[in-house]
Amino acid sequence: MLASYRPLFEVPGARVFITGGMIARSAGAMFGVATVAMIAARRGSYELAGAVMAVGMVALALFAPFLGRLVDRYGQRRIAIPFFIWSGFWATMTVLASVRGWPSWVLFVTYPLVGLIPSLGTMARARWTHIFAGDPRSLHTALSFEQVMEEITFVVGPVLAVWLSTTLFPEAGFVFAAVCYGVGVAVFVSARSTEPPVVPHHERPHGHAHHNPGLIPLAFIMTMTGAIFGVNEVVTLAVAEDAGQKNAAGPILALYAVGSAIAGVFFGHHSHGRSLVKLLIVGTLGMALLEAPVLLAGNLWVLAVIMVFAGMATAPTLITTMNLIERIVPKAQLNEGMTIVLTGLIIGIAAGSAVSGAVVDRVGAQHGYWVAVIAGGFAFVMALGTRAFLSRRELHDLR
Repeated sequence: MLASYRPLFEVPGARVFITGGMIARSAGAMFGVATVAMIAARRGSYELAGAVMAVGMVALALFAPFLGRLVDRYGQRRIAIPFFIWSGFWATMTVLASVRGWPSWVLFVTYPLVGLIPSLGTMARARWTHIFAGDPRSLHTALSFEQVMEEITFVVGPVLAVWLSTTLFPEAGFVFAAVCYGVGVAVFVSARSTEPPVVPHHERPHGHAHHNPGLIPLAFIMTMTGAIFGVNEVVTLAVAEDAGQKNAAGPILALYAVGSAIAGVFFGHHSHGRSLVKLLIVGTLGMALLEAPVLLAGNLWVLAVIMVFAGMATAPTLITTMNLIERIVPKAQLNEGMTIVLTGLIIGIAAGSAVSGAVVDRVGAQHGYWVAVIAGGFAFVMALGTRAFLSRRELHDLR
């Protein structure tokens, strides 16, 4: 089964941007839990930590489509480098605000500005779409591989973030993430041979990517998916702290990603050619049903086992969504289209973090998981409700 992914590494230049993307996204997987750990340790409030992360995610969501559009118009390298420098400056200011005990409102200014950088995930997927144009099976494999890689980063990232923040000093995970992100971006953009060419202005479609039918419903579904991620990060950290084993939060979150990665590898090998809309419905239903048992976890060992299974619907749902976007959105708007849908994911993470943080502080840690279960249910209802719309023939014939 793994042999089906080998041809991806044989594409000239692919290994470089795969490596850079892996480093950068591992760092990206650290930022959320590193931010929560940093603020909760310094300020003693999970509600504040969740709120800061939520504001940061909302800011990223607001600017992400604009950044995606810039990448489509001017190219990945020309946009990624200056915005990374911007992000690095505000990451430094966020760390200083935490270390020096500046007023909490400062974090609501500095942290959101860290996220103003184009998505490495969408740029990587755009490269595969360019490389395998006209080869749907290879493209499906490549998009599945990208999702598996993202899940693997969530195996490595949270564990490192929690370990560094709890072992060294509260800001250690955040600092390490920022440095790794810079290295990853530099390596990624150095692979110039695989960068998609910019579509000439006169050949670009009029309007914005969100005008393409079907894109907004997918963004709403991803909002609910992101809420599950945000809830799991905040609540798992709080549950582990209540149990007196705060360091266990990273490994438990990693097991969620392990389950998702295993499912993603299997899905990428076996699911090509099946109805994407049906796969989306099954995937969202799986997210709701598999997340529910976390409510019954009596201890961290049980929670860890449940998390493996809870993650198994995540990667297939995200892979299916990316495949649908590739069919819906014209090539000249691909980065923008993917970014809009992933913006829904970001908003969901922000909302899930904020709501579950409030539930943890006011009701209790374990009850915070209810937010994830409810979000999974809404995702399924949305997928089911838009089934006929997403299945229309014109969505598959736009290109």
